[in-house]
Amino acid sequence: MAQFTVMGAGIFGLSAAWALARRGARVRVIEAARVGAGSSGGIVGALAPHVPENWNTKKAFQLDSLLMAEGFWAEVAQAGGRDPGYARLGRVQPLADEAAVTRARERGEKARDLWQGQAEWRVVPGDQVPGMRLSSPTGLVVHDTLTARMRPRGAAEALVAALATRGVTVEIGGEPSGQVLWATGVQGLADLGIGAGVKGQAALFRADFRTAPQLFADSLHIVPHADGTVAVGSTSERDYASPDSTDEQLESLIERVRALCPDLAGAPVIERWAGVRPRAPSRAPMLGAWPDRPGHFVLNGGFKIGFGMAPKLAELAADLLLEGRDAVPEGFRVRDNLGRR
Repeated sequence: MAQFTVMGAGIFGLSAAWALARRGARVRVIEAARVGAGSSGGIVGALAPHVPENWNTKKAFQLDSLLMAEGFWAEVAQAGGRDPGYARLGRVQPLADEAAVTRARERGEKARDLWQGQAEWRVVPGDQVPGMRLSSPTGLVVHDTLTARMRPRGAAEALVAALATRGVTVEIGGEPSGQVLWATGVQGLADLGIGAGVKGQAALFRADFRTAPQLFADSLHIVPHADGTVAVGSTSERDYASPDSTDEQLESLIERVRALCPDLAGAPVIERWAGVRPRAPSRAPMLGAWPDRPGHFVLNGGFKIGFGMAPKLAELAADLLLEGRDAVPEGFRVRDNLGRR
């Protein structure tokens, strides 16, 4: 079996390395700094679907990946004995007025078909959903059962442990050999001369709602984790002076979530985080051959949906590198993004 090198130990690189290794490939993983050094080392971990309407390739791909996530992460956890923090507990969103209620019910009808009966998008009274309290002007909320959570650092730790059982370790520094998959985040986009980095800031609260669904309100993801914390994020900043420092924008976010969610009003903030997420021009993740570099491939552009997309993208990457089978959807290809420089 030919040797493959995966450059980058973020969620995309580690997931692809696992997909290759579990099929028997000889794999190296090389990281420039540390595991999860970029946005994969964040704290939020919301694996949330796009709304079930205006269906397109990106939404269909995301649905497939979200549905296969439970099996993917269960296998990773079993292999390496580390918990990635995955749980599909759903999500609650308040509905501001009657127009929002009507729109949400229409989306619920569409979800019945588009989500293939695998999950629900329901409009229900807010007091019927257990978990953190969240005010809704209409008293009604959307409760979807497709959304899941992931502890980003836990996912990376679980993948590293699983890879170790296949004899794969993460090397810090080094030169690639064999066929190479570049999953190098913001730097990788810069090397291609495309895309951009979008900074995000997030906060981690000490509050134990580990079995509760996550909340989405005022453009904020409020995500309970199994370790007795609740992550909240994030800002979305195209212009920034420092990629990894927090500032008044995060403090404003913290105040907003305390007002929105009474259960977090008095909870202590135990971590503040900032990082830059790679966004491809198409806003979809991209996978494919690196033009004019035979034997080199690119997997990048996770932006806000990388953890949710990782299971299926990893399998497609393995198909491409091991078998030469290109099942990458239009819009996700590297060449599609190069045309949007």
